Amino acid sequence: MSRFYKASATAVGGRSGFASSSDGRLRVELSTPAILGGDDGPGTNPEQLFAAARAASLLAAIRQVAAGRGVRVPADSNVTATVAIGPDGANVMTLNVALAVDIPCIDISEANSIVEEAMGICPIARATGEQVSSVVHVG
Repeated sequence: MSRFYKASATAVGGRSGFASSSDGRLRVELSTPAILGGDDGPGTNPEQLFAAARAASLLAAIRQVAAGRGVRVPADSNVTATVAIGPDGANVMTLNVALAVDIPCIDISEANSIVEEAMGICPIARATGEQVSSVVHVG
């Protein structure tokens, strides 16, 4: 038996259509932002979906690392992923991700150490080769 969880989603219509998961739990309308030449409709977009997945994945990894160290991560801890898309110098679309992590009530140096280790085990960070550039800590 495979220990891998597999998720599958299908997009129809590209950036201005819809996407749904094979199990029916996810179905979202997609709209292209006006800044990218779209109609700025009511739907979400791939960058918002990626930002949500990126934030959730890192927070799960942070909780795993902290638990392994015997550190309690407060329930209100959070990760904000900001995803930017735009053309680079060669007019090829590029994606940038900025991460802000808030782990209240934990020493800043310990929080940074936990996040650094979590980046090493976070499946999305590993798949994309991301590095965290800064940790925001509110106390």
